[in-house]
Amino acid sequence: MKGDAFDPDCPTRLVLDRIGDKWSVLVVLSLSDGPSRFTRLRDRIGGVTPKVLTQTLRAMERDGLLTRTVFPEVPPRVEYALTPLGKSLRTPIEAIAEWAEENVGAVVASRESHLV
Repeated sequence: MKGDAFDPDCPTRLVLDRIGDKWSVLVVLSLSDGPSRFTRLRDRIGGVTPKVLTQTLRAMERDGLLTRTVFPEVPPRVEYALTPLGKSLRTPIEAIAEWAEENVGAVVASRESHLV
């Protein structure tokens, strides 16, 4: 099934919402190096509340972008990892992140010149 992002009734827009969310983007980038625990993700991403990170991880798991593995230990250890579908997002997301890092100065300067 191929979607049409310009069709307002197409579920493609739900996918765009997921991958366009800044927290989802940062989770994909964080998990690009391999599985990670919640606390490491939270610390690496920075600025995300535990509640929002939990909601993001659950949504990404529901959408098939990552897996959540609970290890039978005391206390339980939980790791998150990208699925093959999630890994397929790495290249486009890394390209967007690189563009953002290279152009942040120009964007900030433009914003500042438009302040009233």
